[in-house]
Amino acid sequence: MRHCSVQVRGLLTREELDRYNALMEVGSFLESVQRYDLAYHVQKEVDILILPAIERLKEKSRDRDRATAEYLESLRLLDKEEAE
Repeated sequence: MRHCSVQVRGLLTREELDRYNALMEVGSFLESVQRYDLAYHVQKEVDILILPAIERLKEKSRDRDRATAEYLESLRLLDKEEAE
């Protein structure tokens, strides 16, 4: 079973995280008894489950990029005012 990143796991809601942990436990058990055919389906469920957290991570990144752009623009305006 493939785990998602720590950043994505940190953005899962409590309900999503509980489901994620349960699915990973089931998937690990299936792999331990070499039922990879069934573990594949559990992995697909995990992949679907984490999609909202991935979107939340992307949105945080976009927010950070916007804040950086605003900061750089304010510095540019400040430099322009000082030059005049």
